[in-house]
Amino acid sequence: MATSRPLPPPRPAQLDALVAFLEHESEPMIVLDPHYTILAANAAYQRQFGGDGAANVGHKCYRVSHHYDVPCDQAGEHCPMKRVQESRGPDRVLHIHHTPRGPEHVEVELRPILDGHGAISAYVERLVVVRHASARPSGHGLVGRSAVFNRALAELRRVAPAMLPVLLLGASGTGKELFARAVHEASARAAGPFVVVDCSGLTETLFESELFGHEKGAFTGATARKQGLVETAQGGTLFLDEIGDVPLAMQVKLLRLIESGSYRRVGATDTLRADFRLVAATHKPLDAMMQAGQFRQDLYYRISAFPIHLPTLRERAGDIALLVQSFLGHRAAGGRALAIDAAALAQLERQPWPGNIRQLRNVLERACLFADDGVIRVEHLPPPDAPAAPAAAASISTAAAAAPAGRAADAAQLAALAAGFPGTRSALAAHLGVSERTLYRRLKARGPA
Repeated sequence: MATSRPLPPPRPAQLDALVAFLEHESEPMIVLDPHYTILAANAAYQRQFGGDGAANVGHKCYRVSHHYDVPCDQAGEHCPMKRVQESRGPDRVLHIHHTPRGPEHVEVELRPILDGHGAISAYVERLVVVRHASARPSGHGLVGRSAVFNRALAELRRVAPAMLPVLLLGASGTGKELFARAVHEASARAAGPFVVVDCSGLTETLFESELFGHEKGAFTGATARKQGLVETAQGGTLFLDEIGDVPLAMQVKLLRLIESGSYRRVGATDTLRADFRLVAATHKPLDAMMQAGQFRQDLYYRISAFPIHLPTLRERAGDIALLVQSFLGHRAAGGRALAIDAAALAQLERQPWPGNIRQLRNVLERACLFADDGVIRVEHLPPPDAPAAPAAAASISTAAAAAPAGRAADAAQLAALAAGFPGTRSALAAHLGVSERTLYRRLKARGPA
């Protein structure tokens, strides 16, 4: 016997007036009663979430959006309706919703409608699909749907429309540049440039020239005027990657730029106005560096108006399968279909991943070379119990990773470690907790052997 769809409840005239108003909104919106039942949906909702949003009228919102049998808060998620009932004000949350296109990140904002006695008679829910992150396999941008990933993404969505400086804090390989680009893409400056400054590769002598530019003849070798990265970022976003590596003597110049919004090219006398949104990132403990006198306190408070902690891959192990599918799908787009068997995937999900997503990508790149039949198996992966490095490496890795560039003794230690390390340079960088470019720079500081 076929089950019949519940009939929509009768709609009072006030609700008809509200729905007519919502039809003028470009974003998907629905009206809910206090018992989670969808009373109405505007045309934008019907276009985004199924073509015939009217089919959802009369159903519970948690069944439609999440395929749950109980409200979100009873299923372990934050339910905006629960919070609105308590605060009697609007609430906003980022959820994973089922859509005709598959699971998607959807930002949900819920507002109460009060009757003449101050009681909540209904709710208006606005839904915005997040375009700069994917809850499905994707070869581009941010990918994930774990709780900790969603928390970082929700914070990103909060700050992106503002002009506040953002500080991304996370271990090497956690995707700081991807998060920085997502901040840019979700901001009002998305049409402007996104300029990356690799602070770990800037010496004191290069810092001003690269950041601010220089005039012809400003120093030996300056044969023409050069535009600096600050000028390149006009109207867009300036991303200072590994800001913890900025030399102490140069931090005051960076602070002056941020505070005054002005700068001068090297060798110039005229002052130029800067116009950029600042996003910075580091894997270093800036709090400890401030106490040690290695990072200016005033600069820290300027760049850390809105810190976002990015989770390690170990913290978001539930995303590993999704990340693996994303990588293999991207490789397949290049011409060769690849897959992974269940045992190999289970082994990847048990690994600690000190090098995070970068390390996972490197392991998969290597495994693909052995998967002749297009299927990655356990034997194509590094042994799970293999040490990441010789025992001696563990005793010096922390000091070597934190040491400033240019110290010959530290570079010599790194060179000795690299000579005895059984893996690739990428694996060594992951073991030390630094980026590959930082490792190469510090090895280079030693000079010829």
